[in-house]
Amino acid sequence: MNKVIPDTVPKLFFNRVEEYDDRVALRKKEFGIWNKISWRQYGEMVRHVGMGLVALGLAPRDRVAIIGDSRPEWLYADLGSLSVNGISVGVYTTCSAEEVRYHLSHSEARIFFVEDEEQLDKALEVRNELPTLEKMIVMDMKGLKHFNDPMVMSFGELVQEGKEFDEKNKGLFEQRLEKTRPDDIATFVYTSGTTGLPKAALLSHYNVLCNSNSFAQHVQAFDTDVILSYLPLCHIGERTMSVYHAINMGFTVFFAESADTVPENLREVSPTFFFAVPRIWEKFFSAINIGVQDATWFKRQSYKLAMYIGKKAADRKLIHKPLPPWLWLSNLLVSITVFHKIKRLLGIDRARFALSGAAPISPDVLEYFHALGVNIRESYGLTESSALIAMHTDHNIRLGTCGEPLPGVKVRIAEDGEIVVKGDNVFQGYFKDEENTKRTLIDGWLHTGDLGEMSDDGFLRITGRKKDVIITSGGKNISPQYIENLLKFSPYIVDAVVIGDGRKYLTAIIIVDEDNVIKYAQDNRVPFTTYASLTRTKEVIKLIQDEVEKVNTELSRVEQIKKFVITDKILDQEDDELTPTMKVKRKKVSEAYKDIIESMY
Repeated sequence: MNKVIPDTVPKLFFNRVEEYDDRVALRKKEFGIWNKISWRQYGEMVRHVGMGLVALGLAPRDRVAIIGDSRPEWLYADLGSLSVNGISVGVYTTCSAEEVRYHLSHSEARIFFVEDEEQLDKALEVRNELPTLEKMIVMDMKGLKHFNDPMVMSFGELVQEGKEFDEKNKGLFEQRLEKTRPDDIATFVYTSGTTGLPKAALLSHYNVLCNSNSFAQHVQAFDTDVILSYLPLCHIGERTMSVYHAINMGFTVFFAESADTVPENLREVSPTFFFAVPRIWEKFFSAINIGVQDATWFKRQSYKLAMYIGKKAADRKLIHKPLPPWLWLSNLLVSITVFHKIKRLLGIDRARFALSGAAPISPDVLEYFHALGVNIRESYGLTESSALIAMHTDHNIRLGTCGEPLPGVKVRIAEDGEIVVKGDNVFQGYFKDEENTKRTLIDGWLHTGDLGEMSDDGFLRITGRKKDVIITSGGKNISPQYIENLLKFSPYIVDAVVIGDGRKYLTAIIIVDEDNVIKYAQDNRVPFTTYASLTRTKEVIKLIQDEVEKVNTELSRVEQIKKFVITDKILDQEDDELTPTMKVKRKKVSEAYKDIIESMY
């Protein structure tokens, strides 16, 4: 799909508002009903929010921070800020008060949109340490009806103030909109912070629009397509899909009610475009396979036969070989009788386009979904590249790679194996961090920190993170992510951290899937009292040992896991073991489990 794109995000947005008018842009569920928000209503809200911010004194290039789950108000705040030449700054809802203080202090935010009382409390706790913060705007006032503070106002009050200010200042909104230039910064996007404090990547309007245009050239999309927004909007992947791509291609965006209702909402909406991180695809795979174990003998055999046929068909389709008549007919039958029911249960039965991104995914998981008939592609990108760098196309899906570079994006492999990228999507640098900017941007090339390989015909394969490479005492270089992804393919393993830097052999800290392992214990009458006691039973240790040995058969001797420990707790962001995007902080984990790790050597 090709679109001619205006030169800034808000100009593109208001073009779409004029073009689509009363067509549905957004849908939000309230009291059991998916309420419609038209493009015209969407535009009015963005305008009123923008003018409300101007009424509060927002100057061009001032920062507006937003903390909240995926909801229409997040988009109104984001686009409202951009429309009056402000800069939006996303903050994860999982951030502590201290982390909120860091983001607002570092970005010098003047206005802070908060979702509810819980998020407001964080801001109130640290506001005395935030000299630039002038106003906090609450999206959901539940529990705050009688709360009174001169620094706090409701979202509704801001909208009303913006509407009145707009009526008194005719033409001011258009002036601010027109003054926004393509090379102006649109947003600060904070990186994961796996090795230290998060860095604020500066993305211009031109950066994000070029990336969206490249994506539009790469996919077959229609303005009748539907997506479900459920991941954090401060993550560049979700923002790109729910804001930039949705505006560019005219998608209708449904908003999940909460993190807990995502499975139910997926089934209700059944999106035609679906983006998910590997953890979601792994959970789908795990849920299906555990569910099959509970089915009748006949259903288990039907599933096994269907998967055999589906895999045969997918293998041929992926290498562009026609299906023999018997396979074509067999695949059609199992698609109708078995696979459609599974996809309907997950809510992806209408998904013409499915995408995995934000982290590496096991090729086995991708192969499984292709066998089900899900057109899933792998993608690769960074915050610093405005999201996408490479992606599979409809007719070029090669498992084990993340596809070809997008149009206009140059990729090469440096001498040390690092992936370096050049293009109009590459960011402008890090805010207040000249040292890291110079280290990351060299002669216009973005040094990604990822290691990879490029095939002769242009397919990119990620082999690991440069800073995570394990160098054993024998001098062998090993990428832990590849091994960890193989381990996580097991329905009984939800996370794994491979250890071995400077050691004679590799070990692993393994976090089991609590629900699936408890079910295994119940089915096999394994006695236990608590989850912690369950992880120490000989039956569960044997179960995980078998899973590790399966993975070891796919690895060279030096890559094999020689010993492992099952932890009795999940990795937690509150313990500083995970980033807000659920990436492992390896150094922190190594420190937290130092004694356990030493016991394996």
